[in-house]
Amino acid sequence: MGEIKVSPDYNWFRGTVPLKKIIVDDDDSKIWSLYDAGPRSIRCPLIFLPPVSGTADVFFRQILALTGWGYRVIALQYPVYWDHLEFCDGFRKLLDHLQLDKVHLFGASLGGFLAQKFAEYTHKSPRVHSLILCNSFSDTSIFNQTWTANSFWLMPAFMLKKIVLGNFSSGPVDPMMADAIDFMVDRLESLGQSELASRLTLNCQNSYVEPHKIRDIPVTIMDVFDQSALSTEAKEEMYKLYPNARRAHLKTGGNFPYLCRSAEVNLYVQIHLLQFHGTKYAAIDPSMVSAEELEVQKGSLGINQEEQ
Repeated sequence: MGEIKVSPDYNWFRGTVPLKKIIVDDDDSKIWSLYDAGPRSIRCPLIFLPPVSGTADVFFRQILALTGWGYRVIALQYPVYWDHLEFCDGFRKLLDHLQLDKVHLFGASLGGFLAQKFAEYTHKSPRVHSLILCNSFSDTSIFNQTWTANSFWLMPAFMLKKIVLGNFSSGPVDPMMADAIDFMVDRLESLGQSELASRLTLNCQNSYVEPHKIRDIPVTIMDVFDQSALSTEAKEEMYKLYPNARRAHLKTGGNFPYLCRSAEVNLYVQIHLLQFHGTKYAAIDPSMVSAEELEVQKGSLGINQEEQ
């Protein structure tokens, strides 16, 4: 139990990458927590947005690998926001504070939905250069909980945790997936009542993505073929919404492939970001490009990337 939490990689990450806390709202109880790693000269980094149960460190394997290749990577943890507009406004202020004009976003589950909503929110003055949507969705009604969304704030923490745990895999899983689930349960335990209630509210509040506002943004849809909290219908809806998206399919990986299938996820992220190399929106240090490209090309020979 808890293999990831005591692993050398995780402990090295916690010991070397500082967790920053930033307040950008008038309400100083709204604190963004983030890890910002890699070359500061990069002005269009890749930002990771976690799922309901996640904290910023659930992406530590992406941070370690991608910064090693010369990328600037930021992993976030949201403050307590109760609606999508409030989140988008806060996130815009955070980017302003970090002096980031445009960014690439990787969103897992709820994080992917919020990434799409932020791209939509800023479409007149674009702040999102590209999207990687992992096990994500475009319409909150798929959870059939829009009617309870307004009552999460009343529920005690143990009940909220039970709701979230209900979406975790309960069937047989391989050891790496079991470790990932253990780690996510541990992260879930670290979240307070208002953090959980607000995230579940954002996850279930009646809302959908308006694709015409973000159709020019390059998108990679990353999903798994085995059991995850996402229904086949929700996946199909994403493919319909983004007909030109690249597709990154993982045979297995469950709800948390970035933890238990990190090598594959990291490779797909690199393939996605490759298209921006040599432009001002590159997320990588230019001096690192040639070695990194060779490695990605070698890796991509062994992986099936389906494009439409």
